[in-house]
Amino acid sequence: MRNRTLSNQHTRRSIRLPSFDYASPGAYFVTICTHGRECLLGELVNGEMRMNEIGKIVEEEWLKTAEIRHEIFLDEFVIMPNHFHGVVWILDDRNDTDGRRGTARRAPTTERL
Repeated sequence: MRNRTLSNQHTRRSIRLPSFDYASPGAYFVTICTHGRECLLGELVNGEMRMNEIGKIVEEEWLKTAEIRHEIFLDEFVIMPNHFHGVVWILDDRNDTDGRRGTARRAPTTERL
């Protein structure tokens, strides 16, 4: 793995709204890309995605998210050779009766250097 300096670490402009609370209830579209967009999750064979072991781990961990976080509902998702798309719903847990809350109450809205 190569070293990255602070100057080239954050090259993308954030599209996050600075005043929006990303921990608030709602639907969120998530995209996660592999480092360098390497095809680490599987391959396309005749137009069909064939997940490898790493791709299967990504799928298992995605599905496990709703099992361990009661305020999360998972919607559609797709795993591609070098990226993942999913829709996650954060549910309103203000009426939480068992005292369990999510691990993060507020997502940062600015990039950290």
